[in-house]
Amino acid sequence: MDGSRQIRVRQAFDDFFGPPAVQSGDWVLDLFLRTAETVPAYRKLLRENGIEPAGIRSLDDFRTLPLLDKPSYHERYPLPELCRDGALTGCDMIAVSSGSSGRPTIWPRALEDELHVARRFEQVLVTGFGADERATLAVVCFPLGTWVGGLFTQACVRHLAAKGCPITVVAPGNNKAEILRVLPELAPHFEQVVLLGYPPFVKDVIDTPGVGWGAYNIKLVLAGEVFSEQWRDLVSERAGVADPVRDVASLYGTADSGVLGNETAVSVSIRRFFAERPELAREVFGDSRLPTLVQYDPASRFFEVHDGTLVFTADGGIPLIRYRIADEGGILGHDELLAFCAEHGFTPPPGPQLPFVYLFGRSLFTVSFFGANVYPENVTVGLEQPGIRDTVTGKFVIESVEDADRDRSLRITVETAPGQTADAARIAESIRAQLLRLNSEFAHYVPAGRQLPEVVLRPAGDPEHFPAGVKHRYTRRS
Repeated sequence: MDGSRQIRVRQAFDDFFGPPAVQSGDWVLDLFLRTAETVPAYRKLLRENGIEPAGIRSLDDFRTLPLLDKPSYHERYPLPELCRDGALTGCDMIAVSSGSSGRPTIWPRALEDELHVARRFEQVLVTGFGADERATLAVVCFPLGTWVGGLFTQACVRHLAAKGCPITVVAPGNNKAEILRVLPELAPHFEQVVLLGYPPFVKDVIDTPGVGWGAYNIKLVLAGEVFSEQWRDLVSERAGVADPVRDVASLYGTADSGVLGNETAVSVSIRRFFAERPELAREVFGDSRLPTLVQYDPASRFFEVHDGTLVFTADGGIPLIRYRIADEGGILGHDELLAFCAEHGFTPPPGPQLPFVYLFGRSLFTVSFFGANVYPENVTVGLEQPGIRDTVTGKFVIESVEDADRDRSLRITVETAPGQTADAARIAESIRAQLLRLNSEFAHYVPAGRQLPEVVLRPAGDPEHFPAGVKHRYTRRS
């Protein structure tokens, strides 16, 4: 029996049940020193780089430390050596990444990590949805199993219930039939229902004919993909969501370290402001694409930007110091972003005075066509236009394909909605219009005669392009 573990868990619960901690920026230095002392792999890495931990005394010193990533750190050392004291026994749960960028990766977790991340769920469910005062049914629609989404979400929401919130959790996972079976039985007993899942799957559930969503007072918590504001409005309309700004929240989550940030009414309203002004979005974000924009707690996550990609520092089963994730994005100060909005005549609603982090997703999920990067976010907007959105599910696959004459074309395979007939020519025109509007590279690099994509329609659940039960991939490389 590990008595020290009992002490740590009790302290973690005491911290969680109390008010949010206020920490100075020096917490990252404390985490660094503790990691250098207790984590064998990190200690070896510092030694190999000739770094003496005692010499790291300021944040400027901290920023000189090596950047970590999966190949240079996680995949280089034995799993126990990545954990404190070189042992897995300090952790009580194992999560496995989806393997979207390669083979699956193992991430040990501890209950203390869940309590840390539960604060982000608290900001969404309690501050955003009023789940501390309203009887709330939380329906976990993320896949259940070794993946980080389902069981981790279930645990974090249950911790909020243990804190005293009138929240009840049911976890059918990504089993659509089971979700639709339990909802009619349970939903009438609650004041609101929160669906938590990946955007395409949640939309697929909501699009089921004959479900009276309007009676359930639906709220949505989403993660895993960038989606457009048109998508938010469309799904809100179909689910009977009263206020898309306040009642739909996206989480910035990773298998590596849980939830790093979350949407708030402030971030969503600002994002919607930029959605109508691509030229201002480019000025702020360096790109006319619309990124996910969330707020994060600097007392819990320390963000940096290196070569246009995000770097974070966070404690966990595997403590990560200056860990470079593959997400393209950046950070913005709270006052800085609100001042920019004010200069252009927009004032968002009041909300937490926390900094912002934005992310476009990973360059891994783009297709290059005539030197232009074609992003799933751009294609999505084309599918969400009136007259099209009711005939498709929102899933698609982008490819740059070569014909017998070695000429390239942009092929987009689109999943049609069950029982619907889609118009491929109309979809192609809509996608081209949005690519020209939103993607300046595409407008300037791709010859006019090649800008109209080839749209191929496939039925819902097509096993080659849209297999059921797995995380969807929006791009293919030839």
